[in-house]
Amino acid sequence: MARHIGIDIGSTHVRTLLLSTGYKRIAIEAINELSIDSVESLEHAIRACASSMLPHSDGVAVAIDGDSAFVHRLKLPLTARKQIDAILPFELESRMPVDISELVYDYRVLRGDPTRDAIDVIAALARTEQVKERIELVKRATDREPERIGCGSLVLANLALFAPELRGKAPIALVDLGSRRTEVTVLSDGEPIFVRTLSRGVAGLPETAGALIAELRQTFLAFLSSTDLAVESVILLGGGSGASGAEQYVGQELGFPVRSLPTFALEAGPDIVLALPRFAKALALAAGLAGKAIDLNLRSGPLAYQRGFGFLKERAPLLAGLLAATMVSFLFATWADLHSLAREHAELSQALSDRSQQVLGEPMTDPEAVAQAIERAKAKEEPDPMPHADAFDVMVELSNAIPLSVVHDIEELDVDRGHVKVNGIAGTTADTQNISSRMAEARCVSEAKIAKVSQVVNGDRQKYVLEFELKCPEDASAKKKPKSPADATAEDKP
Repeated sequence: MARHIGIDIGSTHVRTLLLSTGYKRIAIEAINELSIDSVESLEHAIRACASSMLPHSDGVAVAIDGDSAFVHRLKLPLTARKQIDAILPFELESRMPVDISELVYDYRVLRGDPTRDAIDVIAALARTEQVKERIELVKRATDREPERIGCGSLVLANLALFAPELRGKAPIALVDLGSRRTEVTVLSDGEPIFVRTLSRGVAGLPETAGALIAELRQTFLAFLSSTDLAVESVILLGGGSGASGAEQYVGQELGFPVRSLPTFALEAGPDIVLALPRFAKALALAAGLAGKAIDLNLRSGPLAYQRGFGFLKERAPLLAGLLAATMVSFLFATWADLHSLAREHAELSQALSDRSQQVLGEPMTDPEAVAQAIERAKAKEEPDPMPHADAFDVMVELSNAIPLSVVHDIEELDVDRGHVKVNGIAGTTADTQNISSRMAEARCVSEAKIAKVSQVVNGDRQKYVLEFELKCPEDASAKKKPKSPADATAEDKP
């Protein structure tokens, strides 16, 4: 759960609010209010209001006064959307009485009609030195730099994060009635489209009521002339909103319906809910840290917030707890993996023992010993009964042994367990001897001889019988295979 502090520094009071956000839960934990005149200085007022909220908080947000900033609404061509960061400084500089290098600024592209050929941009600017002064003030009071610096009443736009009623299309004016100034923000579609700070507040009422209403009326006419839109309702905020009959008087004089602050989608005690109109700006500042801020942040450019080691120091207990939890989870996961591997190893060893008993006749659990036993078993296997030469090979050798000039016929070829008998007919006895000699030179033929020669009846050709043994060199080596080193070692043992 994250906790954020919004500090509303008014002209007469300092108001702080502590907002906590978590999973599907947003709550206001505490609010504080203190009159600046009751303490020594503004710094002491901020410290007194925020000191009880600072422990375990995640961020601080504050705003500069609206009369110390410049807010402009610009209309740019649609083609400038992709290069707006480069174009905007030149557009702003032409509207400012000071050099752009002396200012910090932020901007927001407003939602508009997609059929239009232009985009609307609202930009807020302030002098760099004034923003630095506000940062240093809060740092001295709280020993912590603010992460966001809002701009006047623009921060009130963040209230739309909690209230769907503020995200409607019809323009709604949020009027923050301060003691010495009044800030007006007009929302449409949940975005700020117009802001103005009036130099008159509720101090001096009821004598100054007419002048204040006149300035509000002029503000709404200026909004109408610049946007062609009319304000449809008003919501009063700030310290002056609680004045008796304020809503009825403002509504009657302006001609606009004045509504109460809508119910926010967050948790808060009854006392806090009643005080929310006064603490609306503090809530909006804290909301800018908690979610997708709608307002503008002047802590940008050279003043952009940089987290340092102080942040880590504040989070040291939390980080230590997370690290310890991570280590415990890691050790438990490692133990579970080792336990699972040990159980799997035992099962595989038992399976190897059973299979080696079936195949090798001896239970073994060592994979290397099983591999050696398999190699020894392979060495003792009988040679492949498939002969290295068969009857087809004999026919090939015969065809090679018979000269092309000799007319030769084979009446019978018999191959029986390596003994070959050939009954053939050749031209002369010399031809039969020549065939026998050439067959004896064949690689797989041994002991070739002519067993019988006779003349063919009623002819001059010679019939012969050739016998030999079909025996290749590979057959002799296979019958007497050399022993493997493992077998020789085993036989040498007593």
